[in-house]
Amino acid sequence: MTDLPVRHFQGRDGVDLVYREVGEGRPLVLIHGYFSTATVNWIRYGHAAELASRGHRVIMPDLRAHGDSGKPHDPSAYPPDVLADDGFALLDALGLTDYDLGGYSLGARTVVRMLARGATPRRAIVAGMGLNGIVNAGGRSAHFRHVLTNLGKHERGSAAWKAEAFLKTVGGDPEALLRLLDSFVDTSPEELARITVPMLVLAGAKDDDNGSAEALADSLLYGEYAEIPGDHMSAVTKRDLGTAIADFLAA
Repeated sequence: MTDLPVRHFQGRDGVDLVYREVGEGRPLVLIHGYFSTATVNWIRYGHAAELASRGHRVIMPDLRAHGDSGKPHDPSAYPPDVLADDGFALLDALGLTDYDLGGYSLGARTVVRMLARGATPRRAIVAGMGLNGIVNAGGRSAHFRHVLTNLGKHERGSAAWKAEAFLKTVGGDPEALLRLLDSFVDTSPEELARITVPMLVLAGAKDDDNGSAEALADSLLYGEYAEIPGDHMSAVTKRDLGTAIADFLAA
């Protein structure tokens, strides 16, 4: 499945963006995490195949500045909340009005931003994300700025070194990724409380990178918390992730 055709759509500002899809049935849009790609997060470890086998048309965009999507270096291409804008552009391009929506890490935060701005999926999945990462969206930005501005200088085995190693495996564009950090927008507790979409908050048992996922679920009117094995980096590689998403959508 790693050679799924690349399909194109345009961001609201005209930037060329891409997505891949597999399966037939109810549309499910899945958004990947920072530094990653749709292929790495959703296809490589079998999640897309599992969801497709359970009756979903799985639609997986590469975020702006990632994967095969456009990676502009002009700061004007990264206004506040641009990833949510791109998410809405994808829904519009595909004419999706009855769909489900999910994301991992930065993708999960993007899902929350879309919900806070009026997206109306039947159900939503927020994985690899905790409350701190939502109400303080730039909380880990200093870490990533350090990674991206000191490439080749990180101590072997450190968190920054591991992040750089991952960046190399996906061929990330450091300048575009730095620009993207400036676009992150907080979602207030009051905004979270107004979201009425049933939401699965899913996290690795050892994942505390973005604060408490359980606290995030508790802050939602219809939040449901579930735990899978792993930490922030490894949980996405476990088949449990795709299974948990499929089970939630089937309930």
